[in-house]
Amino acid sequence: MPADLADWSASDLLEAYSRRTVSPVDVTKAVIARIEAYEPRLQALYAYDPDAAITSARESEQRWMKGGGRALDGIPATIKENIATKGTPVPLGTAARPLTPATEDAPPAARLREDGVVILAKTTMPDYGMLSSGLSSFHPLARNPWDLSKNPGGSSAGAGAAAAAGYGPFHIGTDIGGSIRLPAAWCGVFGLKPSFGRIPIDPTYYGRVAGPMTRSVRDAALMMMSLTRPDARDPMSLPYGDWPWLDLDIDIRGLKIGVMMEAGVGSPLDPEIRAAVEKAAKIFEHAGAAIEEVKPFITREMLDGLDDFWRQRAWMDIGGLSEEERARVLPYILQWAEGGKNLSGAQVYSGMNQMMVMRHAAVAATHRFDFVLSPVAPNVAYEAELASPIHDPEKPFEHIGYTVAFNMSDQPAASVNAGFTKAGLPIGLQIIGRRFDDLGVLRLSHAWEKKCPDRRPWPKL
Repeated sequence: MPADLADWSASDLLEAYSRRTVSPVDVTKAVIARIEAYEPRLQALYAYDPDAAITSARESEQRWMKGGGRALDGIPATIKENIATKGTPVPLGTAARPLTPATEDAPPAARLREDGVVILAKTTMPDYGMLSSGLSSFHPLARNPWDLSKNPGGSSAGAGAAAAAGYGPFHIGTDIGGSIRLPAAWCGVFGLKPSFGRIPIDPTYYGRVAGPMTRSVRDAALMMMSLTRPDARDPMSLPYGDWPWLDLDIDIRGLKIGVMMEAGVGSPLDPEIRAAVEKAAKIFEHAGAAIEEVKPFITREMLDGLDDFWRQRAWMDIGGLSEEERARVLPYILQWAEGGKNLSGAQVYSGMNQMMVMRHAAVAATHRFDFVLSPVAPNVAYEAELASPIHDPEKPFEHIGYTVAFNMSDQPAASVNAGFTKAGLPIGLQIIGRRFDDLGVLRLSHAWEKKCPDRRPWPKL
């Protein structure tokens, strides 16, 4: 067991709480000490409230002492800034929005609070969640704990950094094109983009999901027990199922696993990432899986159509602002969104149609397999000050070719650490499941977690 309580897993904490050998108050104080030591350099948090966390931890301690501990009672957590928590403004990463306190918890926050989780803070994100970066016009620049000169990724930037740094076991991000998996990959943590609708969310939108970001697959599975409970505010959510989320065993023998090494579009694949994913495929093959190549299926037309749609969607938010408000938006995002203001209705419709084409292509390419392996991104973590790996608002999505299709197709997909580059930066392995097989993705991720040959201690700042 780690010497520092801030590094304990949620599973170990719950066992210790039930035996009354560890107190939620002591754990929360340990995480607060970690935050106070790291946060001046990491800048992962927003609305950090240690006093409220201690109060919540004391309430949890009393419940455990009386034998009435809740399902996740006393586990410290952070929640991405765009998931509303009552009384906290939701700036969506941009200085252009008014700071109006939320009137209620959004579904993911509500479920965790109901189960006794200790909410320490929100986590930072870029403007409108439209960057794979920790760069924001509202929040300080978030950094990667493995290398402070590097970006944690985004848009769940602070969540990825907080998970890797040990700001408690539980973190929630959101994902509409890779925003959980990219920072999970670049920060070396586990991140699950569940099937669309598996975790109720509000507001809901095409392709948008919330999901766990943790140091271990088992801790993410614990979160799924809570996060998947129904909420009437999400009219696009899936029917609730009482799944055995903690049953993570899987027999690899006989599984048919596809390997997609090329995205079909975007930046070229880093050779060290290629080698790590190829090694993972060989390890699964040696364990008894049948491995087969998956041809790339994303086209330039699909990615450019998606770009048109989201530029126009962003301009609908930004175009209605006053000149003064618009001037506060991150310049990169403003320039990108302005590319949508003169698009015709036919162009926007065509862009949305390309997302449907992408959806069909993703399912057609992968449905024959139990699972598909791929890189999460073509590159590892890049310079902290950049808005994207190539920092070009005219080519904003060259790094999401491996991830975005599985938002469009509703398939569950996870990032699990596959090792490290020679420079010590984490490499992400994406594990994609058939539609709605979230538990299967967790199981294969757990199997890989045990087999990964390059495991390292968590970074210390």
